[in-house]
Amino acid sequence: MGYEVRKFFGTDGIRGKVGAGKMTPELALKLGWAAGRVLSRSGTKKVIIGKDTRISGYLFESAMEAGLSAAGLNVMLLGPMPTPAVAYLTRTFRAEAGVVISASHNPYYDNGIKFFSTDGSKLDDAIELEIEKELDKPLTCVESHLLGKVSRIDDAPGRYIEYCKGNFPADQTLHGLKIVVDCAHGATYHIAPNVFRELGADVIAIGDKPDGLNINHEVGATSMAKICETVIAEGADLGIALDGDGDRIMMVDRYGRVIDGDEILYILACDAKSRGVLQGGVVGTLMSNLGLELALTDLDIPFLRSKVGDRYVMQLLKENNWRIGGENSGHILNLDHGTTGDGIVAGILVLAAMRRSNATLEELTKNIKMLPQVLVNVRFEGEHNPLESEEVLAAQREVESKLGERGRVLLRKSGTEPLIRVMVEGDVEADVLTHANYIADKVRNLV
Repeated sequence: MGYEVRKFFGTDGIRGKVGAGKMTPELALKLGWAAGRVLSRSGTKKVIIGKDTRISGYLFESAMEAGLSAAGLNVMLLGPMPTPAVAYLTRTFRAEAGVVISASHNPYYDNGIKFFSTDGSKLDDAIELEIEKELDKPLTCVESHLLGKVSRIDDAPGRYIEYCKGNFPADQTLHGLKIVVDCAHGATYHIAPNVFRELGADVIAIGDKPDGLNINHEVGATSMAKICETVIAEGADLGIALDGDGDRIMMVDRYGRVIDGDEILYILACDAKSRGVLQGGVVGTLMSNLGLELALTDLDIPFLRSKVGDRYVMQLLKENNWRIGGENSGHILNLDHGTTGDGIVAGILVLAAMRRSNATLEELTKNIKMLPQVLVNVRFEGEHNPLESEEVLAAQREVESKLGERGRVLLRKSGTEPLIRVMVEGDVEADVLTHANYIADKVRNLV
């Protein structure tokens, strides 16, 4: 079955505005119970819960904890921890599942809930559908002697820091590098700066003072101005920007130029090929810049595009038995180094490539030429689908005809927000911007 039949789960769990729609305390309680019912049929009967720093995390953590306990599962609390840390700790503690309470790159007033399986990967579609079926049933409670207990893993940050450091070559150090690390006031605030410091770097941390309301606000991987300014002002060698839950990364070179997920994929693929460990090719998405595809083609590295969403990237990687893939937004997967997107680990792998080649970020990306790409988001909450409108489709065909083979148009609905995303790519930035706004206006006319 596809995602279109689901009432709750989207492409990345359940997400929305706190107190409205799906993201209510009642649903979190019921979801914990429903997930517990499905997950308690076998295994350890342990579930790990981690969250980011937004204020509503307390609310949803408590509700999920109660629901899981009512279903007879024991709960292990991590407190604020990056999404990939939850995946890693779920695997190492042999838990039945891991729960992440986070809305990732969204503002503080949104939140979300997603699950990892016992091996640290996202839940299979079939299990999510089973959980949805349980949600339709009345909530019950196991006998008192079967209720789940709750404990806290106090050493979780230290465990994850050591795991991250283990992805850097043991014979190398970051000594002599000045790095700006932007934690987006999110779940990596007490993790990422320590990882890079302990590897020897001189770290300047920003976005590392969460207050429950400032997550992703004008900092982090979705708001790069602050880190670009800081890198230049501090004379840093580079910057690493993470998002609210730590599964995305964007980077900045010493001149303040943003290095996005496509360029990070290129660096990792080139490094793997040079060492003879590149298995197959690289998976991007429909949003990946054409420049990435052309640069990889020049190196005889195969490239495939998946639908947008890291779960679809993962699907193609597994189908082809490849290891490296990701999105231009900064979700980077390297299956030799983890089971899910991990911003800190991806940053470490780029730094390892720099050290091995004795090259700067600018030098590692000099042979990839990114085509101008414009993304226009149009807020759309109507019932009908504007992407099926003949007016919009005609505008798309018109622009595609003008761009020819040196450009692309992609229209899609966001899987996490009520947005229509209009992406246009081509050789001339001014033309690309004009074309994107032209199509976006057609969509707005239908709102």
